[in-house]
Amino acid sequence: MHIAALVVDLEITNGRTLKDKRQVVRSLLDRIRGRFNVAAAEVGQNDSVRYAQLAAVAVSNERVHLDRMMAKVADLIESEPRAAVIGRDLEFL
Repeated sequence: MHIAALVVDLEITNGRTLKDKRQVVRSLLDRIRGRFNVAAAEVGQNDSVRYAQLAAVAVSNERVHLDRMMAKVADLIESEPRAAVIGRDLEFL
């Protein structure tokens, strides 16, 4: 059994209010959960208007599968025009 945890730090480029930030974060989390069979949540920078930290976690019997899936999750996050990726960390447990 392999577990992958991807943590991504984002800057919300047009975020002026927490509502603006929530729209971007909720949209990303819904797309990640819908497209990939992973758990995803906002895990940090909850009170910041311009910054967010998202995490996605998945379990599989093959590490290669997890590596590919998490790369696709990261690509989806990076394709969001309303946010810029400022940090990314992938860990295997």
